Amino acid sequence: MYTPNIGPGSLDAVCSEGPLSSAEGLSVYDAIRLRRDVRAEFTGEVVDDATLLRILEAAHRAPSVGNSMPWDFVVLREPGMLGKFADHVADKRQQFNDSLPADRAETFNPIKIEGIVESGTGIVVTHNQARGGTHVLGRATVPETGIYSTILAIQNLWLAATAEGVGVGWVSFYDEPFLTDLLDLPPGVKPVAWLCVGPVHEFQQVPDLERFGWRNRRPLESAIHFDRFTDRADDLTAH
Repeated sequence: MYTPNIGPGSLDAVCSEGPLSSAEGLSVYDAIRLRRDVRAEFTGEVVDDATLLRILEAAHRAPSVGNSMPWDFVVLREPGMLGKFADHVADKRQQFNDSLPADRAETFNPIKIEGIVESGTGIVVTHNQARGGTHVLGRATVPETGIYSTILAIQNLWLAATAEGVGVGWVSFYDEPFLTDLLDLPPGVKPVAWLCVGPVHEFQQVPDLERFGWRNRRPLESAIHFDRFTDRADDLTAH
């Protein structure tokens, strides 16, 4: 079982350190542009504990509805655990591939969807809707703001990792009950994301799904509306 060296005051010491020297001067806009969903670029080295804790500290500083902070972070490095999850994901990938029309299956086939073993570290971000109690300020009328808060923590983690030169890949090819059982998650705790985290050779200039012809990014102008929503149904299925 992986346990980082965390003692009294150690988090404060680690998290007060600046980012790696190679990332100095990287603005939030730079990190947003540089960020990639990493699959094939992991070096095989394991991210060091000091960097990992800085990244988790950034995630833990995310805004949350009613300051409920409904997230937890399960860090996995045990090869057996990584291997079990990788095997499960491979099965789910094949099921998805088999469901595709022939032309889309041909496009999908060369796309790598995970770097579970290669990254050396998995972080499962979980959500607990009960965190903060019954009367969470701001959540009564929009209950989904709870899980939205957890997603914000994931975004913080991803951008902080990018600023550190560390890659992140979000794996979503899994059955939730399988992951719940694998991690012994208690009732009410929902796995939201398995993130592959590790040093990378490079960040690709063009995202994988664009490079492999699966789907292009929407232009910004197609996503902006003024005063009223303009129906653009043709955008929903465009490749």
